[in-house]
Amino acid sequence: MVPAMLSLEIPLFLALNADAHTPAAIVQLARAASYGLPWVAGAVLAGAALRGPLAARRAVLLCVLAMGVAWCLVHAVRAALPMPRPAQAGLGLQWVAHGVTPSFPSMHASAAFALAMAASLWAPRRIAWLAWAAAALVGWSRVCLGVHFPSDVLAGAVVGTASALLVALAARFAPAALRPTGPGRS
Repeated sequence: MVPAMLSLEIPLFLALNADAHTPAAIVQLARAASYGLPWVAGAVLAGAALRGPLAARRAVLLCVLAMGVAWCLVHAVRAALPMPRPAQAGLGLQWVAHGVTPSFPSMHASAAFALAMAASLWAPRRIAWLAWAAAALVGWSRVCLGVHFPSDVLAGAVVGTASALLVALAARFAPAALRPTGPGRS
């Protein structure tokens, strides 16, 4: 008997996973989202850290901390609950090479959503909206490419968002020199 979660998960995964009939442009978009967007985000963070005002540098530090917390939490969950990837379960098509590592939660989604939540807290509104759109695109791409189930991405979104909120809470108790001055809303 298939648990209720899997009875919903597998059809959703198969609907989102690219197959032989998926246009090549969709697969290329998914690859660009999975592998290009993290580099773009890193370049934007590096630029803000190197050339931005003090408030931007503090915000970058908090964003990086949020992603670091997400990374740690993902590894802890994966050690406790080593769930297989779709291809390991014989499901769908995997469009990118990937090692045999646990899939729950998605590391890509965790980092992307940690950055999006951090941007909501410490960046201008337009940057936050772009970060949320990018996080959603990264999450979709991981399922489209066949390396994660939808629940892996959803769990990654929760872990990433919670990580940024934990860092924000911790920052409230940090020395004044480390606290961000608030979002530069525009």
